[in-house]
Amino acid sequence: MLNFKDKLKNKKILIYGFGKTGRSCFNFLKKNNEITIYDDNHKSIPKKIKNYYFLKKNNIKNNFYEYIVISPGIDINKCNLKSFLSSNKSKIITDLDLFYFKNIKNTKITITGTNGKSTTSKLLYEVLKRHKKNVKIIGNIGKPVLDQKAKNSRTIFVVEASSYQIEYSKYYKTDYSMILNISPDHLERHGTMENYVKAKFKLIKNQKKSGYAYIAQDNKYLKKILLNMKKKPKIIFVNFRNIKNIKNSIINPYFKKINNLQNLSFIMEISKKLGLKKEKILKSLNSFRGLKFRQQIIYDNKNLSIINDSKSTSFSSSVNLLKSYNNIYWIVGGLYKKGDNFNLNKKYHKFIKVYIYGKNRNNFINQFKNKVKYKVFRDIKEVLKEIINDIRYGNLNKNKREILFSPSAASFDSFKNFEERGMYFNYLIKKLNFIKNVNAK
Repeated sequence: MLNFKDKLKNKKILIYGFGKTGRSCFNFLKKNNEITIYDDNHKSIPKKIKNYYFLKKNNIKNNFYEYIVISPGIDINKCNLKSFLSSNKSKIITDLDLFYFKNIKNTKITITGTNGKSTTSKLLYEVLKRHKKNVKIIGNIGKPVLDQKAKNSRTIFVVEASSYQIEYSKYYKTDYSMILNISPDHLERHGTMENYVKAKFKLIKNQKKSGYAYIAQDNKYLKKILLNMKKKPKIIFVNFRNIKNIKNSIINPYFKKINNLQNLSFIMEISKKLGLKKEKILKSLNSFRGLKFRQQIIYDNKNLSIINDSKSTSFSSSVNLLKSYNNIYWIVGGLYKKGDNFNLNKKYHKFIKVYIYGKNRNNFINQFKNKVKYKVFRDIKEVLKEIINDIRYGNLNKNKREILFSPSAASFDSFKNFEERGMYFNYLIKKLNFIKNVNAK
């Protein structure tokens, strides 16, 4: 294989998509290459850059490019350059590939999965930092992968990668891979569950024999593919019971939730290989504050908890939270995802009351019918007003209440992203004087 300098010098390169990822690729490549930029929404490109680097769709078709760098958000089957990309599929690469060539000598730990990858990435980063390692966190959770520089060859990169990035990448290889879990998600993009699994599995498939791959012991999707794989890295099956011997030493309430304990299982497993110390891991766990809008406890006392889990975009990301509490007011709504299903053991149904909001209510009603109690509302504000009334005047369980904002759907029906949705929920809690009103007698 060519070295980094030969691979990405004096090349004609098309950068497709000029969001955060596209901009970082442009800044990385512009000095030594001939760059063209294209974006379906050309108005998003700053005028200075647009005048020199942007080409219209028809002009691009007549050009030759050695590489086409695609942003993860672009669906090559549903975009303006669909035909052009179809004819030049072999030239498509991603920012992960550029990052790989730039940092070949550095240790890379890449984390993916349907749920929990941001939290697990952040937790591993904190654990490594506690061990005085020179570590950087990049990808969906941190800065774009090309915006972080290695201090030296000993810098460790913790990379959070999406199925979109992995699917389009051609050269990227990671030393350690983690696929935390797989459940139906992004099927509107991948088409089928099989395609979605293949996209995730590519992370393992591209690893060298000297690499290590961590997957859940009960991951039926990946186990099936592994049976037919000839050359593979060292596969380590993660058993969620591997945290038994430290569970009693964890005082952080964040790890009372099943989701976070499962994420922790992966950290404990890779820690063995990295030679990390138990006491330092525990210190990291007990001081870990989690990430905003990801199972974030925004209020907690003996009578009431309010959890902002705006990051939840599918039922599978909410299910383990529903198993963690026993008096739940669950707020659900947004853009329902194709192929998503509400699968929760019947024994938990009696602990849940569902409040559905938004235009896509019928999809959710179909999922909850004859399973759990539910009410339907126009928006989140109406939901919170109703919950206040239900708690103050209803004949519901008087034990500690858990208000769970875990929408189990994409946010794009009403919000720019899950962060904006999460901030709006927090704003409403404050504006409606929710805590005072709920506690009023």
